[in-house]
Amino acid sequence: MADNTYIHDPDDVLDYTVDWETWLDSDTLTVSAWTIPTGLTEDTDETTFGDSTATVWLSGGTAGKNYNIVNHITTAAGRETDQTLVLFCREK
Repeated sequence: MADNTYIHDPDDVLDYTVDWETWLDSDTLTVSAWTIPTGLTEDTDETTFGDSTATVWLSGGTAGKNYNIVNHITTAAGRETDQTLVLFCREK
């Protein structure tokens, strides 16, 4: 998996993506759920089922704090796993 650490300004409204393609092999996503910590706002959540990526739009946060955002997926074959994105919230 790619490096999943990001610098996020409290004023940002940005999309963050987990690319599951390599891990999935020939399997596909059927469910994607995000766990967003208090202090961040989930603006939209979009996963294209049958695709290999999961995307979440986030805003907010407190400068100086770090946030772990968890993407939990289920695949067509019934596999389930998590991937964590780490947002370092900093003024840019």
